[in-house]
Amino acid sequence: MKKTPYESYLSGKLVKGCELCVEGRKMVLFVTGMCSRGCDFCPLSKLRKNVDDIYANERPVKSIKDLIKEVEVSGAKGCSLTGGDPLLKLDRTVKLAGELKRRFGKDFHIHIYLSTKLVDEKKLRALSKVVDEARFHPDFDKDPEDELAKIKLAGKFWKKSNIGIEIPSFPDKTEIIYDFIKRARNYISFVNLNELEAGEVMGPLMARKYKIDKKGYVVRDSVSEGKKLGKRLEKEMPEINIHLCTSRLKNWHQYGNRLKNYEIPKFSKMTDDGTIVYFSADEKNKEALMEKDFTDDPKKKQIILNPEVALAIKAKVYRVEEYPTYDREEVLREIYNRAE
Repeated sequence: MKKTPYESYLSGKLVKGCELCVEGRKMVLFVTGMCSRGCDFCPLSKLRKNVDDIYANERPVKSIKDLIKEVEVSGAKGCSLTGGDPLLKLDRTVKLAGELKRRFGKDFHIHIYLSTKLVDEKKLRALSKVVDEARFHPDFDKDPEDELAKIKLAGKFWKKSNIGIEIPSFPDKTEIIYDFIKRARNYISFVNLNELEAGEVMGPLMARKYKIDKKGYVVRDSVSEGKKLGKRLEKEMPEINIHLCTSRLKNWHQYGNRLKNYEIPKFSKMTDDGTIVYFSADEKNKEALMEKDFTDDPKKKQIILNPEVALAIKAKVYRVEEYPTYDREEVLREIYNRAE
């Protein structure tokens, strides 16, 4: 396996969904926080776990309009359908994916993460009309023959090149994972191994089972054992594309590149890290300015100033750094001048 420019490890090639992901062009469509399995390694936060809400990236989705808006402002060329378990809300999942295809065309690439528990032929048939790529998450505590049978069903609806397995790289389950992939090799074209993370809710339980990295959110040895497994698969099953996706890829490359694709407000500037910087003042000050000197920011009840007037305005001015995402989380807000 070779190290990629995205700090992951690869044998073969990236599948389409992953190509768009590392470019920051995949919107994450969180269909529901409800789940059919209750895995003890679930990475979901308190905000999303076991809550039946919809999010497009950080944007709450209350209507199709919200969904379309997020695609437009984030520059997405595709999306992933995830949760929770999208199969618990099959009609919703198909409807949302269908709307995206209708609005942005057949080339808008959609992949889905599928827990095997609720998989059946009827559900896969419905999904195949709007989903381009199926990624299965087998349950290693269940009968492997039943798990394999469900993955095999996907061959009725997708080409083998669009069917794969995506699972965490469990450092204590490499033999089980290897055996399962060996048995599934005729039905899949790719395997994604994700660095195992200790989420906000399940982190304490994970810490009792595994050694957690000093940074506090990833499992030690997940990457090293994943690399060993990947090299073994590369040698014995060279026809399968193997990608070991690290937390750094997700947090620095996938997320960082996504930030850089966002539309940004007039009079703001994007940093190398993908945050935006601008000067702001209270919206009450706009009456004293000309239109060329500011742009409205009603969400934060402020105006964003043309940098050329930031020092000249007779009002308190702030220098703000924030993320360009829907929630616009601030990194820094500091007084830029002392004028009143």
